[in-house]
This record gives sequence, C-alpha cells and structure tokens, in this order.
Amino acid sequence: MDIVTSSIAQGLLWSVMAIGVYLTFRILDIADMTAEGSFPLGAAITAHAIVSGTGPIVATLMGFVGGAAAGAVSGFLTTKLHIPDLLTGILTMTGLYSVNLFIMGKANISLIGTVKTVFNLTDSGDATTIGIMVGAIVVAMVIGILVFFFHTEMGLAAAAVGNNQDMAAANGINNDAMKIIIYMLSNGLIALSGSLMAQTNGYADLSMGIGTIVIALAAIIISEILVRGVPLWARLLMIIVGAVIYRLIIAVVLDMGVDPNYLRFFYALMLTVFLSLPLLKKKLFQLKVRHGNRRPVKQSQTTTSKAAETMTVSPLEQQKEAR
Repeated sequence: MDIVTSSIAQGLLWSVMAIGVYLTFRILDIADMTAEGSFPLGAAITAHAIVSGTGPIVATLMGFVGGAAAGAVSGFLTTKLHIPDLLTGILTMTGLYSVNLFIMGKANISLIGTVKTVFNLTDSGDATTIGIMVGAIVVAMVIGILVFFFHTEMGLAAAAVGNNQDMAAANGINNDAMKIIIYMLSNGLIALSGSLMAQTNGYADLSMGIGTIVIALAAIIISEILVRGVPLWARLLMIIVGAVIYRLIIAVVLDMGVDPNYLRFFYALMLTVFLSLPLLKKKLFQLKVRHGNRRPVKQSQTTTSKAAETMTVSPLEQQKEAR
C-alpha cells in the first residue's frame, strides 16, 4: 500500500511535466529536448528563491515563469532562425545547464530543514497524503486552465497551427507566434513539475533533468494505449493515469531489488516497449484478418465452380465430348 500511495503522489507531480511535453509532442509533433533543461531550471529557480526567503508559492510560480522563458527561447530559435526542432531543443538544453549552475551557484541546493515548501506549509498530516493533496490540486488547476485556454480564440488558433499550418496561415493565423506560445506553455509546465519535485524531494540538483523526456513520453504512450478518440480533458486525465502507472512500475522494480544505477536503462527499455505496442497490435490484427479469410471451401461452392466451368465450354467441344 505504501508503494501505491507513494507512486500516486510522485505520479501526480510527474504528470504535470508529461502534460507539458504532450503539448509540443502532439500539437506541434515535436519531441522537445528543452524539457531536460527546463525541468531543473524550475527546480533551481524555486530552490534558490526559497532559500533566499521567498514564499514557496511565489517561488513555485517563479519556476513556471522561468520555464516559460526557456520555451520562448526555443520557440524563437525554431521559428525565427529556422533551426531544426531537435537541434533547437539540444541547444537550449545545453545552454540551460550553465544557466542553472549560475542560478544555484553550486551543483545542488538542499531544502531539508526549517525551510518552508508547499508540502510543509502545515505541520499536520502524513507527508505522502499531503503530497497527493498538493499534486491533485495543482493537476486540477493545470487541466482546468488548459481546457479553458484551448476553448479560447488563441487556443483554437494554436491547435489549428498544429493540425495544418498552411490552412492556419491562409486564415490569417500567425504560425510563429502560436508555436512560441505552445513552447512557452509546455516548458512552463515542465519547469513547474521540476519546482514541485525539488520541494518534495528536499533538494534541487543539476542532473535531475536527465531522462525527463523519456519519462514524459512513456506516460503519454501509456495513456494513449488505454484510450483513444476522447476529448482533451479526458486525454489529460489519462496522462495522469499513465504517469501513476509508470511510477508504480518503477517502484515495483526498485522493490524487487534492482540496482538504482540501472534505472536509466530500464526507462529506455520501457519506452521502447510502449512505443512498439501500437505496431504489435496492428500486426496481430492483420494476422487475425488473414487467418479469418482462410476458410475451407464448402461443397456448394465447389459445385457452383464446376457448373461455371461447364458453362464456359464452347458448343463444338460439347459435341466432341458427346461423341
């Protein structure tokens, strides 16, 4: 039960990052590598602000703004300078390593002790229960804001750019501006997740962003395997379920005694399996269809085919056979 509750608490926080990655991955069809830099950026900004005396809620919002700024940089590079999407993410991620180090002043910042975070504003209650409550509140706010945004004129324009850029431009939509907005929203949410993870773990570290894109994509793929063709709010909810399932699998693997140093390899292996599942399902469906079409020929069908062959014989050949 402890594994389940801790997986739910961690999965809720990771799902915020997965939702952020989903915006660029499914709307813009880009696996944005900026995530591996903006995640620790949110953690670095929030940890530094809290240690400096800023309130935890304000510090968390500062982390979101910092991630949105990183997303704006990636959006500018890919739209205005026409740098390929993948290379843009790598460039921004590489630059953010130095930015994060400059913000923290060292490799990591500890928040353990008397420092107040959003998870210990009140001294009452179990840490896991408080984590679930805070995660649920944040996720509910994120989903509500995103659903509202994508029903506004700007949100519909951003979605139209993801569907068909040529058609969107023909209708007077500024494609570059909409892309930058999606980049900012995506990386802002990713940084928000990093901010929350730093507070729940009790530290911010330069290397905590490694593998985040893999975790997010795994949660997205799990959610898409579970359901398809549902409204946006339902898709976002299923991403939360996917993140919780992913964290539960990791927790079970660790409980089995697997060395934590091998987790990165396990992350990549899991994502490979999840990504290949749609193809495997398609292959299995094709095999079922083939075997379903290979039915034995009935006697009536055989008689009909012989009658058809007799009808195709010419009258001269029939006279020869009669003789």
